[in-house]
Amino acid sequence: NAHLLKYDSTYGKFPGKVEVRDGDIYVDDQKLKSYAEKDPAKLPWGELGVDIVLECTGRFRDKATAGAHMTAGAKKVIISAPGGKDIDGTFVLGVNEETYDPATQNVISNASCTTNALAPVAKVIHENFGIKRALMTTIHAMTNDQSILDVAHKDLRRARTTANNIIPTSTGAAKAVGLVLPDLKGKFNGMAFRVPTVTVSVVDLTAEIEKSTTKEELNAALKAASEAPGWLGKVLNYSEEPLVSMDLKGDPASTTVDALSTDVVDGNFIKVVTWYDNEWGYASRLADLTAYVAERL
Repeated sequence: NAHLLKYDSTYGKFPGKVEVRDGDIYVDDQKLKSYAEKDPAKLPWGELGVDIVLECTGRFRDKATAGAHMTAGAKKVIISAPGGKDIDGTFVLGVNEETYDPATQNVISNASCTTNALAPVAKVIHENFGIKRALMTTIHAMTNDQSILDVAHKDLRRARTTANNIIPTSTGAAKAVGLVLPDLKGKFNGMAFRVPTVTVSVVDLTAEIEKSTTKEELNAALKAASEAPGWLGKVLNYSEEPLVSMDLKGDPASTTVDALSTDVVDGNFIKVVTWYDNEWGYASRLADLTAYVAERL
């Protein structure tokens, strides 16, 4: 929708020129073709020379349905959500992008915003100290699958009004860490609390580690990772500022460690808190993963 691109209640007015001509959207005079088609297999990707499709509807998340874009002529499909068990791979930049095989992996997932926030931090902790087991909680901004007023929903908690509730709910983000960090499969679990803010969420990670450490050593490892070359240093930020959620609005990082909140109990029980703009940061990674795949076509 051109109007929603031009005017955004969270991020403000788009700085460029947005208009509609003959049913298509133009952004700064660049034409974006617009289609209304329920069946992805019927879209004209081959005719248009489209190489990579970003499947962002939320409706097509397994290999059969998302793969219909390839039937339509695309070469690769990237799902902007956790994918089904049969897809060709799940990738989090900074964590496992080097395992991507362009010859065999065609329908892939960019994981979720929370997995993108959690996995880079988990990688650093595991490589430096060894994670035995962990629990995470995400305090997550509201999303558009929630309700303005109480309504029927299969999740009775998500059935409740968004604006004046803190809503406990499930998340697959913690278990999905095992998809991108196989050493941690079965060692993670977690839950979410949906809160009435429009964007920016925070992960509270607690873990039992193998190698005893201190708060200072733990923060030093996370800071070093944020300064490392390659994708990990690009997606993981580290801050010693007293941040609140809106300070991260529009931040393109996957995750920003809140060093002031790091804690260690008895050497082997740790807490790490990390912020993420669940909309802007995730969209940034989706664009980056698309470029990464495109370079390997």
